[in-house]
Amino acid sequence: MSRLFPPLPPLSFPPFLASLTTLPSLTTLPRLPSVEQCIQAFDRSLRVLATEARASRPYPADACPPDTHPADPQLAATHPAGRHSANPATANSDAADAPPAAPHPAGLPSADRLRGRDPAGLMRVNHTGEVCAQALYQGQALFARSANTRALLLHAAQEEWDHLGWCQQRLRELDSRPSLLNPLWYAGSFALGMASAMAGDRWNMAFLVETERQVERHLAGHLERLPDSDVRSRAIVAAMATEEAEHADAALAHGAAHLPGPARAIMRGSARLMTATSYWI
Repeated sequence: MSRLFPPLPPLSFPPFLASLTTLPSLTTLPRLPSVEQCIQAFDRSLRVLATEARASRPYPADACPPDTHPADPQLAATHPAGRHSANPATANSDAADAPPAAPHPAGLPSADRLRGRDPAGLMRVNHTGEVCAQALYQGQALFARSANTRALLLHAAQEEWDHLGWCQQRLRELDSRPSLLNPLWYAGSFALGMASAMAGDRWNMAFLVETERQVERHLAGHLERLPDSDVRSRAIVAAMATEEAEHADAALAHGAAHLPGPARAIMRGSARLMTATSYWI
C-alpha cells in the first residue's frame, strides 16, 4: 500500500500562522488585561472619536506663514477668498484684494480634488490614519505579553495623539471635517492590534514595524501631492513622518520578527481602502 499511496509530507505553516496554530502552554498564553486597563482603553476610544485631541507639543505649522489663497481658480471658487486666513480680522480685506475666481459648476469637485491633491482631503486621510493608529496601539498594548512592550506602545501612542491633534487643527483651518467612517476604522484597527498582540511580542512588534513603514511611504506620497504653497500642511506631514520612522526603528530594536509577505499585502490593501474612502467621505 505504501507504494500506491506514499506518505503525505507534514503540514507546515508560515511562522506567523504557526504561532497562532500551535497550542500554547500555560506560560505562553496571552496576558489578559485588567479591568482598569480595559476601562482606560474604552475611555481612550471615546476621546479619540468624540472629543478634540489636544497636543502636548507645539503645533508644527506655527512656524509657517498663514494660509494663502488657492492658486487654482476652480479651487478658489469652492474655497472663497479669506476662508483660510489665519487672522479673521484680515479676512474681509483679503477677500477684497483677491482676483475674481473663475466660475465653477455648482456641486462639482475642484480640479485639485479630482487629482487627489486637495489639502483638506489629504489631511482628512491623515487624520483617519491617526485614528487607526490610536486603535492599533491600544489593542496591541492591551494584550502585550511584557511590560516593556506595553510601555513602548503606549509611548508611541502618546506621540501619535499629538499627530491626531495636529491633523484636527489643520482640518479646522481648512474649514473641513474628519471622515464619517472613523468609528468603523477604529473598530477594525483595534481588532487587528489585539490579534497581533495575541501572537506574541515579536509579532506584535513586527506588525508595528510594517504599519509604520507603510505610513512613512504614505506620508511621503502626500508631500509629493500637497501643493507647494500649502506650507502649513507640509510642515505637519513632515513632522509626523519623522516620528513614524522613529517608532518603526524602536520596534525593530525591541526584537520585531519579519512579517510574512501575505500579511504585508493584506495590510497594504486595507490601507488603500481606508485612504480612498476617507479622502471623500
